[in-house]
Amino acid sequence: MFEQIKAVLFDLDGTLIDSAPDLGAAADKMRTDRGLPSLPYEMYRPMAGAGARGMLGIAFGMTPEHPEFPAMREEFFRNYEGCMTQRTYVFEGVAQLIATLLQRDVAWGVVTNKSMRFTAPLTRGMPLFASARTVVGGDSTPHSKPHPAPLLEAARQVGVKPIECVYVGDDLRDVQAGKAAGMRTVAATYGYLGAGGDVAAWGADLRIDTPLALLPLLAA
Repeated sequence: MFEQIKAVLFDLDGTLIDSAPDLGAAADKMRTDRGLPSLPYEMYRPMAGAGARGMLGIAFGMTPEHPEFPAMREEFFRNYEGCMTQRTYVFEGVAQLIATLLQRDVAWGVVTNKSMRFTAPLTRGMPLFASARTVVGGDSTPHSKPHPAPLLEAARQVGVKPIECVYVGDDLRDVQAGKAAGMRTVAATYGYLGAGGDVAAWGADLRIDTPLALLPLLAA
């Protein structure tokens, strides 16, 4: 159990929300716009945590080294901006988790590698985030996760010490960033789990299989 926790910070995609359906749809539209057959959503979902790189890899077998990758990535971004809240949903139990944190006077916020180009409108468009004390994107600081800078900035904005924070995420880089920032870390095994998903090897302080499993870990 974690004691003297004043804030809980969360990764966004795969931890608080499931954005894979909209990410997959944005990439699949690129295929159908080119007269290619649609691919099953199940092919896109495992790579949702990798963003444009993952989605274009599934849709076209394209890597960032491909000369057309920058243009294709921007097309994907425009598609995603047009649909980012159509199919995205909050994971079951997250709303109750946030409500309970607020009842306990525990602040909460978001630290994601998603750029603010997408993070800002997405969080503004979903009621859950109205009570978030901070939302830090992948380009809010000079470094993104696994560097600790975004987490330290979030703690600064909330007004708490890093040791008073828990960081929850579904990828190895989340745990690495949290540990580097001096925070307690929780691996969310219900998320996308990154590439490989060997959660036991990440070195998180604790693991949770559902969002609500976090509550017993925090001293009330």
